[in-house]
Amino acid sequence: MKSIIIMFAMTVLSFTSFAQPNKKTKTIILVHGAWSDASAWQAVTPLLKAEGHEVIEVNLAGHGSDTTSFANINLNLYVESVKTAIGNRKNVILVGHSMAGLVISQVAEEIPGQIQKLIYLAAYLPQNGESLLALANTDADSHVSKYLQIDEKNGSAAIAKAGVTDVFAADAPAEVATYIADHIQPEPLAPLATPVKLTAANFGKVSKVYIYTVNDHTVGPKLQHIMVEKARVSKTYSLESSHTPFVSMPGKVADIIIKESK
Repeated sequence: MKSIIIMFAMTVLSFTSFAQPNKKTKTIILVHGAWSDASAWQAVTPLLKAEGHEVIEVNLAGHGSDTTSFANINLNLYVESVKTAIGNRKNVILVGHSMAGLVISQVAEEIPGQIQKLIYLAAYLPQNGESLLALANTDADSHVSKYLQIDEKNGSAAIAKAGVTDVFAADAPAEVATYIADHIQPEPLAPLATPVKLTAANFGKVSKVYIYTVNDHTVGPKLQHIMVEKARVSKTYSLESSHTPFVSMPGKVADIIIKESK
């Protein structure tokens, strides 16, 4: 998501109140979802940095300008990318959108001592042994299946251009939605079909926050609530948004992350 989305988002910001300064700064790692890339966070990141936080936007393999072959992409590669971004940092606030909910969950399982909190934004929140596809197949409210195009030969999944606005950005201005539809890229299939391996001893002990998106056509609100009910989530928030609140209401997304980073 490039200039047109950023311009729109910054316009929204001009009408949004900023959180109060927080003297105790943290490292905040932002992980984008499927059919997206690190630029999704470009309207949120400046607000977090304004509070003094270190902010790292992870761009997963095969997304944005990354040209890694889909044949070489798996869930473990995503997890290792996030772990590399974290390095030896402690007390990390790890934020995952959509598909990245599985990624941050597996990261927390593997390095729980370095993660202070997981924040799920319209994200899949799995139980041990669940994959994204397994969860998505239970989601009767999602519109993804109506537009999903699977290419088994190339190991990819795409969303038909006609459905992009409906699925991802129903509350975005027409020019923003059109930009997204014109630039969306196929998604590697393998990570979507891979189950996570989670334990109560590691993942289960990491604090979790969930941000509901009540007008979401990608991860249905009912499924969001079911996943939260099954997990030990310490706090929840609700946004009156579609699946991409970092576009339509970045100030509100940032305010929640800032509040939870204190």
